[in-house]
Amino acid sequence: MLLSTTPTIEGRPIQQYFGIVSGEVIIGANFFKDFTASLHDIFGGRASSYENTLCEAKEKALNEMRQRAENMGANAIVGIDLDYETIGQSGSMLMVSCSGTAVRI
Repeated sequence: MLLSTTPTIEGRPIQQYFGIVSGEVIIGANFFKDFTASLHDIFGGRASSYENTLCEAKEKALNEMRQRAENMGANAIVGIDLDYETIGQSGSMLMVSCSGTAVRI
């Protein structure tokens, strides 16, 4: 399955459009990650625990979208858009959502 943020894939004409597909993941942050991230805010550096969680959530959302496209008969998704939002009380949860157009190339 080819995934692209562009509306087309160079050299691969779109044969059929199946429609919009999406994937969503909501993950909660835990106390340990919040505590270590606050230390990075104070002393500098990267909050690797948050980065790893964010990367995992993005991959899960893309995989969910990919599965939905495959179920439609698509072999590619074009025009992919990724969005990140904090939700829940005091922004304690992170939502990663993605959408694109399922196509056959």
